[in-house]
Amino acid sequence: MIEIIDLKKHFGPKHILRGVNLKIEEGKTLAVIGGSGTGKSTLIKCIIRLLEPDGGKILFNNKDITHIKKQMELAKLRRSFGYLFQEGALFDSLSVGENVVFGLKYLTDTPKSEYARIAKEKLALVGLKGIEHLRPSELSGGMKKRVSLARVLATEPKVILYDEPTSGLDPIMSEIINELIIDLKNKLGVTSVVITHDMKSAFEISDNMAMLYEGKV
Repeated sequence: MIEIIDLKKHFGPKHILRGVNLKIEEGKTLAVIGGSGTGKSTLIKCIIRLLEPDGGKILFNNKDITHIKKQMELAKLRRSFGYLFQEGALFDSLSVGENVVFGLKYLTDTPKSEYARIAKEKLALVGLKGIEHLRPSELSGGMKKRVSLARVLATEPKVILYDEPTSGLDPIMSEIINELIIDLKNKLGVTSVVITHDMKSAFEISDNMAMLYEGKV
């Protein structure tokens, strides 16, 4: 589904990705592991084109997406992806329900009349029923991660990119997140790329694993 060919990225004199080659299979979960600063988050930000690659190619469904410039084309590309941020990145000023449907008005043509149903449905999918009215400040760390995942699922992406999904969570909540990632793959058939330091999680959730070291796999 995604093929990365000789991908390079540097920030000034610091070369982060030095020729990454990687294939991500449709409907599978790939765990990307490696030490801090090896370019794991840089890699997935290049895939979703939040960062501009300095060399190489990224193919999505056999189409080269490496140097798309037009905002309309980028927006269309990003509709296929969901991004789970490391810290959740919920908006404190919005309710849980409003957070979940936030992307719908920017990424889809879904009518507003459907928002409440979708928020309820996606929260139930991640094991959180009846909390639409709560604020993020009223949630635990694990609940925030699950609300963030519900927000990702609301736009029904083909690919989910997870940035350290179990970071900062206790062992029980980490296990719940792991089970959710596996469950979503089995139920929805989504393709997933998981950046993680958690080796127990990596072995549990992944079909394939790639280790970044000195800018290469």
